[in-house]
Amino acid sequence: MNVLIKNISNSIQPENDSESHSVAGENSSIVRIEAICKSFGGLQALWNISFDVRPYTVQGLIGPNGAGKTTLFNLIAGAYYPDKGRIFFDQIQVQGKRVHDRVKLGIARTFQNVELFESMTVIENVLVGQYVRTRSGFWSTIFRMPWTIKEEQGAREEAKKLLNFVGLEQYAEVRSSDLPFGWQRLLEIARALASKPKILLLDEPAAGLNAVETKQLGELIKKIRDQGVTILIVEHDMSLAMDVSDRIAVLNQGRLIAEGTPREIQSHDAVMAAYLGGGK
Repeated sequence: MNVLIKNISNSIQPENDSESHSVAGENSSIVRIEAICKSFGGLQALWNISFDVRPYTVQGLIGPNGAGKTTLFNLIAGAYYPDKGRIFFDQIQVQGKRVHDRVKLGIARTFQNVELFESMTVIENVLVGQYVRTRSGFWSTIFRMPWTIKEEQGAREEAKKLLNFVGLEQYAEVRSSDLPFGWQRLLEIARALASKPKILLLDEPAAGLNAVETKQLGELIKKIRDQGVTILIVEHDMSLAMDVSDRIAVLNQGRLIAEGTPREIQSHDAVMAAYLGGGK
């Protein structure tokens, strides 16, 4: 995956820059999880989880298989609703809101298994990600009104910038299913960025990537953060999680067992025992 990451900050800034900075300050939060509980039948997937995600940072979420990471991820994105507790995004309570309403607020995600429109081209997949930010209605689109044509042209230019940002600009007209797997991961990130999110949820983005691709992915994640997009990443690759994360939360058997900087997590006894297979 020969990727050249380029700095084009305007194409991935949140839709309303003043709104994107409404949660400010080093100790404030853009996402607040308060006493979240979730069960599936008799299985308690999450129990009394509370932590904050600080704005303009990369927040890692790690833990052994079955720890509840993806469940929590899906609760934030809106795929699941919690049994108890509250979720705030940018000071707005969102646990009852639908997925597309959360996308409009500024929450975008990728998936553990790549979810692209395989029959569509690379650039068409990115254009789909912009639908929540377009304003043309049904009739204006049908009758090809001038403002609709102008908006479509602008959307296509933004899509090209995002493909340029992730290094896929020369494959814009290629069918997405024809891309190598690692490039499909990049395309999914570009599509998520097309919605101009305030926070990007990455669900195991390094799964299936080789060492070189994983390193380049880490560089891309840091550049996205540096453009003002907060990132929450669920990741099994410990070296990647430790490298890109500003802070890390650790789950085990549905409970939060540790939270702190990567250095603090690496020396935490409970993490050593639950995740790394030993203690001091």
